[in-house]
Amino acid sequence: MKVLLYLEGKTVLEKSGIGRALSHQMRALDLAGIPYTTDPSIGYDLVHINTYGPKSLRLLHQAKRQGKKVIVHGHSTREDFANSFIGSNLLAPAVGAYLKHMYQLADFIITPTEYSKELIRGYGVETPIVAISNGIDLRKYQPDPQKEQVFYNHFGLEKGQPVVVCAGLFFKRKGILDFVEVAKQLPNVQFIWFGGINKWMIPREIRRVVSGDHPANVHFPGYFKGAIFQGAMSGSSLFFFPSYEETEGIVVLEALASHQHVVLRDIPVYQGWVDEQSATLGQSNEEFVAGIQAILAGQVDKREQGYQVAESRSMDQVAQQLVTVYRQVLEM
Repeated sequence: MKVLLYLEGKTVLEKSGIGRALSHQMRALDLAGIPYTTDPSIGYDLVHINTYGPKSLRLLHQAKRQGKKVIVHGHSTREDFANSFIGSNLLAPAVGAYLKHMYQLADFIITPTEYSKELIRGYGVETPIVAISNGIDLRKYQPDPQKEQVFYNHFGLEKGQPVVVCAGLFFKRKGILDFVEVAKQLPNVQFIWFGGINKWMIPREIRRVVSGDHPANVHFPGYFKGAIFQGAMSGSSLFFFPSYEETEGIVVLEALASHQHVVLRDIPVYQGWVDEQSATLGQSNEEFVAGIQAILAGQVDKREQGYQVAESRSMDQVAQQLVTVYRQVLEM
């Protein structure tokens, strides 16, 4: 069996969770010993489509005409498209209908969580669907003093200095405005938001905040990967992710795998895998501030339980689950 892993708009999406999910799929197939390609012009038996743009839809139709099996990955939902780009709320219903069309045409759907599975089912999609985590490479995020020092040096921080990190695109849905508001209430703590996107694609309100309308203890340094990002994940004081809507949240897995304290908004996507035993959950900025203060004061430590959550979604397990689905789909 040879699998085509397809990601439309790679240059835009490689910095997003979907882009990292593709690299996780590649890693999983390497672990399973299954050959794959990312080039549609090369022969394949099964295509695993990760995006929903026009090229993705065209590839889906082409594969079906050729009698090849198609898996569409349910990274995206109508709900997580809203509150993102300029005009996204107006377009969300149309995007939902388009996604339903693609999902219905597929032979099989893989989606990261039971929550996103139920959302897609709620669109009236009858295609077989299974929830498989995007997975996490545990080795990559083990705390490393050298990487942590790279992080400290880059941002001019002292080891032990209180610093809160987050990662994501500049979307209102990600809770970026709440991140800034919480930082205002904790002026002695540095807040760093990793990630970014072309500012002209996001609403003026968000663009203004990112461009400078934020307190001095908030930093938007852009997208990082490698030693600086991995060092930040383990070397910071905690990871704070106030997102309102996710289909999983790869950055959450990265933080948990880093043996890091994690503060999250209490939203349905985490039900069944992240709870109060493994992370601090809140629903308001006041609760986030209290949760962060408790961690900084050494009153709360859920890191071991959090790491166990990451272990349950390791690449080894994801690889086995993907192989099972691929074989099942080829036999359909």
